Amino acid sequence: MRDTLPSKNEVLRACRGTGFPGHPLLRAANHLAEVHERRLAAAPEQLVELELLRMDLMHEIDRWVTAQLPPSHGAARVHTETLGAVIDRLAQLTAHAFSALADASGRELTTVWERLAELAIGYEDLASEVRTGHRRLPGGH
Repeated sequence: MRDTLPSKNEVLRACRGTGFPGHPLLRAANHLAEVHERRLAAAPEQLVELELLRMDLMHEIDRWVTAQLPPSHGAARVHTETLGAVIDRLAQLTAHAFSALADASGRELTTVWERLAELAIGYEDLASEVRTGHRRLPGGH
């Protein structure tokens, strides 16, 4: 890939507002996290606009990834989600995890952070498989 897929740590940093200069995928991840933070406090009439923005950002990620993908192997397995959808879930869980720091009980806080850590590992595995052509994304090559 011309611009390599960022690591899970880079994506998580972008979701927290740091470490995304110039990289289109990281910029979009940062914007997704901002959208999810806004959704947590949004009035019902704001949710449609935020959902449209969220969908646009996921499609932006998917278009960028598709343009960067090497051809996958003929036997490459198809993943169930696009990379945009996975990064959207990382952004959503990041927003919830940091919100839970102020509001959640010990068990709930632990659960949110564990889910975020597991999804981050899943992203890293998927990115590696996509980079090497062993996995392909829906709608991709």
